[in-house]
Amino acid sequence: MPRIDYYFSLISPYAYLGHAPLLAAARETGATLVYKPVRIFELFQANGGLPLGQRAPARQRYRLIELQRARQQRGVPLNLAPKFFPVDPGLADRCAIALDRHGRDPSAYMDAAFRAIWAHDRDLADRDTVAGLLRDAGHDADATLATADTDEVAAVYRGNTRAAIAADLPGLPGYVLDGEPFWGQDRVEALREALLTGREPFTADAG
Repeated sequence: MPRIDYYFSLISPYAYLGHAPLLAAARETGATLVYKPVRIFELFQANGGLPLGQRAPARQRYRLIELQRARQQRGVPLNLAPKFFPVDPGLADRCAIALDRHGRDPSAYMDAAFRAIWAHDRDLADRDTVAGLLRDAGHDADATLATADTDEVAAVYRGNTRAAIAADLPGLPGYVLDGEPFWGQDRVEALREALLTGREPFTADAG
């Protein structure tokens, strides 16, 4: 059974746009998803990306055009200027780790969290907001939040970030299959093709 390491942060609009297509590709191909929330700003710093406010104006404007294209392609609601952005996604991200450690599938919670910030103008840094998202997705909010606050989960979060950096992902979302990185929601289709064909992974040192 193929395994996909799924690197994301719940603050990323591109991770939101790629979430449902990735889940569909995994179901179709029988792939297992390994959820790996990442400290996105540390990834940027290590691999050459910049936070949105530090990008050149042309890049900021182009991002808005790309988001509109992807919003139409994926058929999901997406506010180009959400009320609570940017915010610290740390607690929300760590809750995805906590759910996984409890043996719970975090995908529905993740979808709700993505939509909270990008469609419903909710504050993903607010503890009560996160608790409500967990409960609405059928999880024990108190237990999940308690686990999310542990040093153990914080260490996993840091470890995921190191792994994303080592995988040469410039940003998020990132999907890694057999060591081959796929960066961006617009690479889900390329990932699906790799899964369906079973081809050998591409590498940077190929001849």
